[in-house]
Parts: sequence; structure tokens; C-alpha cells
Amino acid sequence: MGKYSKLLSKIQHSSQTTGFNFNAICNLLVGLVFHQRIKGSHHIFTHARVSEIINLQPKSGQVKAYQLEQVREIIIRYRMELTDDKQI
Repeated sequence: MGKYSKLLSKIQHSSQTTGFNFNAICNLLVGLVFHQRIKGSHHIFTHARVSEIINLQPKSGQVKAYQLEQVREIIIRYRMELTDDKQI
């Protein structure tokens, strides 16, 4: 199990919302085939199968708790899975 597979599992099966590295979450979303657009400090993620837009901003190198909740909800609702952890 790779680094991002473990992170994905932690997001799906834990209620923890703090202490998640911002860059790791961004890389995970790219690995889940989200398209990333950056405008200033806003990292905006879109996906062909997902109607919601994910908008993340770093706070001291971490993901904000409410934004991680949004990411978790989308990952679970759309049953998102990594295709290949090694390419991230």
C-alpha cells in the first residue's frame, strides 16, 4: 500500500480533520483524476464525474478542517479510488 493509498484510507475511515498536509491532499486529488487550477492561494479542483468544485487554501501548510470534510464527503459519495499510487 503506497503513501497516497494510506492517506485515502485515513480520510475515508477516520473522523480526524486536522493535521493533513496541504500538498499531500492536492497530490491525492490529482491522483484521483481531478483537474487542478491555481489562482493565487486558491487551488481549485474539478472532476468530470463530480458536480461540486473543491476549493482549497493552505493554512500553515495544512488543509483547513472544513475543507477536509468537503474532500472526505466527495470521496465517499462518489466512491473515488486511486488507479496507480506510483504515478502521483
